[in-house]
Amino acid sequence: MEFIAKELADYANAHTSSSFALLQRIERETHLEVLQPRMLSGPFQGRLLSLISKLVQPNRILEVGTYTGYSALCLAEGLTKEGKIITLDVNEELHKRVQGYFDASEYSEQIDYRIGDALNLIPALNESWDLVFIDADKKNYLKYYDLVIDRVRSGGLILADNVLWSGKVIDEKAQDMETVLLREYNERINRDDRVENILLPIRDGIMVARKK
Repeated sequence: MEFIAKELADYANAHTSSSFALLQRIERETHLEVLQPRMLSGPFQGRLLSLISKLVQPNRILEVGTYTGYSALCLAEGLTKEGKIITLDVNEELHKRVQGYFDASEYSEQIDYRIGDALNLIPALNESWDLVFIDADKKNYLKYYDLVIDRVRSGGLILADNVLWSGKVIDEKAQDMETVLLREYNERINRDDRVENILLPIRDGIMVARKK
């Protein structure tokens, strides 16, 4: 997942603002107690999400893929006082843990955490989005994008995680479904004249698309 030398990554981390105590707790407990801790955004990417959110100052954020709540809390840092983040996930087993993290945060009243299939939940959300973060099942990335693009305000952002897929997107031998669909996602965003975009080679890659 890392694409630069460990020494450079360590240097970048050492010169990046620290995360707050609850995030450090979530990171520690996720690695100790939860399956697939690789899915956690982590401190470096988390500070990027926080900074982007603070720059946008969103009133409404949609997150598709909550996992253990780390990225939702990072994104919540930039919310306006009246703002809200709706975060969606299908994993009922993590619900109690994640809700506990949210309840322990200063953003507890601003986080709306819902369990269910995002393909069914998103169409029922009557919101205009300032910021969307897609970090769920890769096979449905394009479907999520299509569901939200018309509801993202002009100047709003759609972020999609894992778009480099451990480098497999440039490996011609990699033809598994997820890799193929992530390539298609990247190509579609790059051709979509409704947005301007940049693919950031941070951790496993983040596609940033700004609605014109």
